[in-house]
Amino acid sequence: MAAYQELYRSGELEERVARARAILKDCQLCPRRCRVDRLRGERGMCRIGSEAVVSSHGPHFGEEAPLVGLRGSGTIFFTYCNLRCMFCQNYSISQLGQGRVATKGEIAKMMLSLQERGCHNINLVTPTHVVPMILEALKIAAGLGLSIPLVYNCGGYESVETLELLDGIVDIYMPDMKYSDERNARRFSGVKDYPSVNRAAVKEMHRQVGDLQIDERGVARRGLLIRHLVLPNGIAGTEGVVRFIAEEISRSTYLNVMAQYYPAHRAFKIPALSRPLQRPEFAEAVNLAREHGLERLDGVRPRSLAI
Repeated sequence: MAAYQELYRSGELEERVARARAILKDCQLCPRRCRVDRLRGERGMCRIGSEAVVSSHGPHFGEEAPLVGLRGSGTIFFTYCNLRCMFCQNYSISQLGQGRVATKGEIAKMMLSLQERGCHNINLVTPTHVVPMILEALKIAAGLGLSIPLVYNCGGYESVETLELLDGIVDIYMPDMKYSDERNARRFSGVKDYPSVNRAAVKEMHRQVGDLQIDERGVARRGLLIRHLVLPNGIAGTEGVVRFIAEEISRSTYLNVMAQYYPAHRAFKIPALSRPLQRPEFAEAVNLAREHGLERLDGVRPRSLAI
C-alpha cells in the first residue's frame, strides 16, 4: 500500500493540504520564491494561479522500465514549469501552456481512472508548482481507494521545505540532475544556484525514500530514481553529477543516463546545443558513471545517436 494511505487514515494528510495551500498566499513553493499571492490570482514565474492546468493523462510506456512494468506508468502531465530550459522537448506544455484548468476533483478522477486501468503508479510530471493542488486531489482520491505508489517526476529545482511537506506522501522521487555547472544552468535553464539547490533537494529525497526498491515483477515500489540528460559539448557536466551521486547519495542509486537529446525549442539558435548528441559523448557519460561506482544504470543502449 502506498505511503500516503497511512497519513490519510491518521488525518495528517489533511493537515499537509492546509499547510501547502497556505504557501500559495506568499508563494515560496519552489526556490524562485516569487512571493506572489496565487490565491488572489497573482502569477509568478510558473504562470499558474490557484488551480492546476493539466495537459494530458494516461498510461505511459516510454518511462523507465521499473515504472512501466507490464501495464504502464499512470502519467498526469501538468502544464508550465519553474524552469526555462532552452532545449525543452516538451516546450508546448512547459513553456507555451498547452492544457486546461483541472479542479481537484477532476485530478482525483484522473488518478483513480489510471489505477482502474491497471497502471503501476501515479506519475506526476512537472508537479513542483502545483503541489497544493495535487495534495488536495490526493486527499479525495485516497478516500475513494487510491492505493498505488505516487511518483514525483520533476526537474530537480526544488525547495527542501516543500519536499518536507511530501515526506510520507511520495513513494518514488524521480528528479532530474541537469547540471553541475552554475553558469550553464543560469544560461540554458534560467535559474540561479541550480547545482546547490538540486543537490540539497536530492539529498532530502533520498533521506525520505532511500534507494530504489523493485519487487519480484521488476516494478518500482519506493525509492529514488535519478535522471541525467547528457547534453552536447559537455554542457551538463556529467562528471560532477555522477561524483556527487556516488559520494553523497549512494552508489546503489538507480540512474538513468539519458541519450535522447536533440535540438528543440530555442536550442537551434544556440551553437553549443544546436546538434544532436553524438555516440562518443554518451559513451563517455556512461563510463564516467561506472568509474564512480554507479552500476544501476538505465538507458545505456541508445537507440539512435549521431555517429
